[in-house]
Amino acid sequence: MTSDFLPTAGPVARLIEEFHKLPGIGPKSAQRLAYYFVRTPTEDAQSLAEAIIAVKERIILCSVCQNITEQDPCSLCLDQRRERNRLCVVEEPLDILALERTRAYQGLYHVLHGAISPINGVGPEHLRISELLRRMEGDEVEEVILATNPNMEGEATAMYLLRLLQPLVPRITRLARGLPAGGDLEFADDVTLARALEGRQEF
Repeated sequence: MTSDFLPTAGPVARLIEEFHKLPGIGPKSAQRLAYYFVRTPTEDAQSLAEAIIAVKERIILCSVCQNITEQDPCSLCLDQRRERNRLCVVEEPLDILALERTRAYQGLYHVLHGAISPINGVGPEHLRISELLRRMEGDEVEEVILATNPNMEGEATAMYLLRLLQPLVPRITRLARGLPAGGDLEFADDVTLARALEGRQEF
């Protein structure tokens, strides 16, 4: 398909532009997605649009753990069966889903919503660190597991948190090195994640 046949203005061009804003979607993929929706039934397009609007209208952040939720506090924070003296710190909500699939962890979580990355203009002030420190004010938390990703940004974030948390919590651990360096938790298989949890080390 040549550019001569692509509209340069109007709703299709706008749709291509909006798709191109999504992470991992290049110009060609944006075009393919846009033309898919040109051909798709109207009810399918409306269903997608309604799902996107529902997420923006109904999804909030849990005031305790900062995970995405429809209720506040979220179901994980309200679950009294979970170990309330153990807190696992992750970068993104998807990391919680990955860890929960392992069934190897029964404690609580805290979501940072990112990692320290000076090159991308992300500093500690952009993360949910102040909310994490507030959770340390009681005596309930006995262990914090730093489960940031095993890449440069994740390591920098873990080291920063270590300095802040050492005076506040008796034990700080890091996931074992069974995880591939430079990878993301959400892409790790369940067995690897479970072993990383079981073999976590003092940090």
